[in-house]
Amino acid sequence: MADRRKVEIFSAGCPACDETVEMVRRIACRSCEVEVLDMNDPEIAARARRLGIRSVPAVVIDGRLADCCSGRGPDEQVLRAAGLGQPIG
Repeated sequence: MADRRKVEIFSAGCPACDETVEMVRRIACRSCEVEVLDMNDPEIAARARRLGIRSVPAVVIDGRLADCCSGRGPDEQVLRAAGLGQPIG
């Protein structure tokens, strides 16, 4: 078993992302190695896609997207059901 837990925060530098960074750092323990990753970096964004990240902020712990961060992001079916792409009248 590893002696450190790797915690990665995928961030775009927005206020919501900053709040998540603060929260994660506040609750992290000595065993947690916290790293903030900039989604403006194309390599970071590509890695985020491979991990299934669809919106930020997102937290990955030991290489696995946290449940609270999965399944988010725009969904075409939901947007269409809300009226997107449908003429009014």
